[in-house]
Amino acid sequence: MSELSDIRALLVEPHQGMRVSLHNMLNLCGINKIEHALTAGTAVRAIQNKVFDLILCEYDLGVGQDGQQLLEDVRHHKLAPLSTIFIMVTAERAYAKVVSAAELAPSDYLLKPFTADTLLDRVLKALEKRKAFVEVFTHMENGAVTEALQACHHGERDYPRYAVDFMRLRAELHVVLGEAAEAEVLYQHLFELKAVAWARLGLAKTLFMQGKYQEAEQILKSLLAENKQYMDAYDLLAKTHEMMDQLPQAKEVLDAAVAVSPHGVRRIRQLGKIAMESGDIASAEDAFKKVVSRARFSEFRDPEDHLNLVDALVKKGDTNQAKTVIREMERSMAGLKKTEACRAISSALVHSKTGDERVHDEIANAVNAAREDIGLSTGAKLGLAKTCLDNNKDDHASEVILDVMKNASNQRMLSKAIGVFESAGKGHLARELAQRSQREVMELVAQGVQKAKQGDFRGSVDLMLAAARKSPDNPQVVLNAALATLKCIENMGWDSVTGEHARELIEAARRLDPMNPRLKAIRTLYEDLQRKYGLSISRK
Repeated sequence: MSELSDIRALLVEPHQGMRVSLHNMLNLCGINKIEHALTAGTAVRAIQNKVFDLILCEYDLGVGQDGQQLLEDVRHHKLAPLSTIFIMVTAERAYAKVVSAAELAPSDYLLKPFTADTLLDRVLKALEKRKAFVEVFTHMENGAVTEALQACHHGERDYPRYAVDFMRLRAELHVVLGEAAEAEVLYQHLFELKAVAWARLGLAKTLFMQGKYQEAEQILKSLLAENKQYMDAYDLLAKTHEMMDQLPQAKEVLDAAVAVSPHGVRRIRQLGKIAMESGDIASAEDAFKKVVSRARFSEFRDPEDHLNLVDALVKKGDTNQAKTVIREMERSMAGLKKTEACRAISSALVHSKTGDERVHDEIANAVNAAREDIGLSTGAKLGLAKTCLDNNKDDHASEVILDVMKNASNQRMLSKAIGVFESAGKGHLARELAQRSQREVMELVAQGVQKAKQGDFRGSVDLMLAAARKSPDNPQVVLNAALATLKCIENMGWDSVTGEHARELIEAARRLDPMNPRLKAIRTLYEDLQRKYGLSISRK
């Protein structure tokens, strides 16, 4: 049991008696390096500051977030390594809560009461599986996706009992690389091996990536007809309907998903956004109220949740309650970088509705705050532009929409931006802005290309990075910047700063446009340069 003596564990449990009991159980298992957290917030801070091999977490954490919400934050924000074992402990047998935890894929969950022997058995099984996957996880966390794929092949050979898991991970890695066709072949093979449900889900994902939305829809509907609790299938089906501009159907799918698993904050937030976009203000209000309430104690709370709720309340005509939400935002989120922009946009919405002259000052405050790199979403910017147009602030609206257009990741987003002006009867302005945004970005990129042709590779990188900062959601601009960094390394030698820029840009391009045909060649060049200089990417 020497392996267990090296395990570093975090015990998340608010009740002292149970905390002592679980601590003693871990000691009996041979685990002695144990730290305690009493709330989700203190757990997040501990996980951010230290790497744990095992997180043993009580589901009911009392006031604040519960264990499921903590797990959602850990997974979504990548707070812990892939190798960290997360075991949920709960006496809650209510089905909705159990499925909420299960869909987020904890390593295991234990229903109380249980013995130290049961805990030891679960931990040993999780450690055995972790050992099989450690090489793959290391490559994945280092960004070496090609090496991770090769390690999966070795894993299938060396650990045949986990062969299906390795094949599944291989398919997911092909998806990461944007290689939908390769992933599709693997998922089809897994389906034939009777790994039915998630293989079909993976197949639907590859079809979605290739724009084959109707084929993906058929598979997902069939999956849900067989299993009403398959949460990932709901999410992908809703996204598929959204891409086909079928918002009522997308909302219907998310309504069904939330009824089955009512505790996933990100799904409820998406339901609110779809409801708002489809004109169902009552459902949007209800969803955003739940999000604000459940995210209140999160270390990653977002002022845009309050802004979304204010928007719904203003559309409903309840400006008094909207003002209360704004005050609560100011009080609970002071100091967060998006708070001032969201407060100003929210106040502008209220003043515009009530005819208050202060709307002009708040619009100016909002536009000024939105100029900073604060991570304001495209939806928030489009809403701000609409408020500007409603109050005859065409110049402010143009500035905001121009920024959105420069960052448009696809034609659908560009069409939404144009639609804001068209709904105000000013479509000609939107088309002029679209041409201007394209011209400005192309000019900056062209200058970077010219620098490289002249041998000024550092100057080329500087210009391309500037273009990427102006258009961080534009995949073509991001890929051009990534290529510029790699050409600089190729000609000037490796340096850690340029190498890190390259890694970040390639990862951003993968998120934005995984099927882009240039992505694989650029990633391959990056990995070739790493091998040439005997280096690996620093851990994310």
